[in-house]
Amino acid sequence: MLLPMYMKYYAIHPKSRCCGFLAYKVTLAPYMKGLVITSRGIEDTASKDIKEIINANCKICDGCVVFDLNNLEDLCSLCYKCQSVDRVMYLIGDFEFENFFEDFRRFFDKIEFDGWISEHKKFKVECIKAAAYEISSVDVERESAGLILKKNKNKKVDAKSYDIIFLVYIVDNKCYIGVDFSGFELNKRDYKIYLHPNSLRGTIAYALVREGGFEERDVMLDPFSRDGVIPIEAALYANDCPVNYYKKDSFAFLKLKIGIQFEKFFSDIDGKIKKTKTSIFGYDHLFKYVDYSRKNAKIAGVEKQINFSRVELDWLDIKFGKGDVAKIITSLPISKSANLDKIYTEFFYQCEYILRKNGTLALISRLPEYTQKHAEKHNFIISKEKGVWSGSQLLKIMIFKRKNI
Repeated sequence: MLLPMYMKYYAIHPKSRCCGFLAYKVTLAPYMKGLVITSRGIEDTASKDIKEIINANCKICDGCVVFDLNNLEDLCSLCYKCQSVDRVMYLIGDFEFENFFEDFRRFFDKIEFDGWISEHKKFKVECIKAAAYEISSVDVERESAGLILKKNKNKKVDAKSYDIIFLVYIVDNKCYIGVDFSGFELNKRDYKIYLHPNSLRGTIAYALVREGGFEERDVMLDPFSRDGVIPIEAALYANDCPVNYYKKDSFAFLKLKIGIQFEKFFSDIDGKIKKTKTSIFGYDHLFKYVDYSRKNAKIAGVEKQINFSRVELDWLDIKFGKGDVAKIITSLPISKSANLDKIYTEFFYQCEYILRKNGTLALISRLPEYTQKHAEKHNFIISKEKGVWSGSQLLKIMIFKRKNI
């Protein structure tokens, strides 16, 4: 079985001092590390997931989480099950940079791809950047491939028929390099076929569900369900259902020679899927989006776990009695053509009635100050808030509790 090591060492930067030079950190230790890339702002959710799925110690970084790794199968498990991550990789090393390509070449001179490169003839390099940089992803990929080939002349770069993907992740002034186990963007849900214009990314919807404290026995309501992504992510979590259940043939780790019997691997995880009877409700005022939600839930395999209906906002107190709902988790409307004052006033009025005394109201909003103003009129105060980035767009997760609780 292939079992390369994660190496930690110190390279020398000529511009600083440490015995005459500055030692810039590059992470020599005989243990393995993994890394997941995630949306900036939901790293703590990803860390929680990693601990729950593989019981690993985690270090939260900007736009990613680094964690201890007991075996390579753990990385496969995260690819298959984890709802909060974009990519999963085996971490070969990392470094901080001032002049990227100078430091990048110096870093490559120190590391070896033994084990990984010797076992796989054709490779591909991908570069992911967390934000806009003057550094070109194409230039990084070309430079990386050239440096690997310089050390391994009998290997070949092949972007289509590769055996292994080396992944370069750049965030702020930090660069991570490793072996990609996922092979595709894990935040892209295959169930999202019928889309609302303001649909949430699956990983962010899931993070909102977890921030709201949802558990499988809770009565949960999304009164603006749109295409159903929030209730679907909640149902997948409640039933311990792998989010990539229908993508078993797509993972990059299937091409790696790592000594895992993949048929048994998938079977063991699938055997733990629950058939929990949940009380998850998704409402929308338009039949079109109720239909979208039902179809997406069916594709996800959780249509029997969610109650989707066309319900107007002012009918919530007819559908639910006083204090019947434990968690209200939703993405609030932002349409300029709608009467937002009327909608927000009615929404918080209904929440004040149907939400349990110690219940939780978890919202994601592009209008946080406006949302808070309306919430306070109906006896709700913020207990937690955090910014989350969906691509280049900043959203705000806001958790409300009742006053005087």
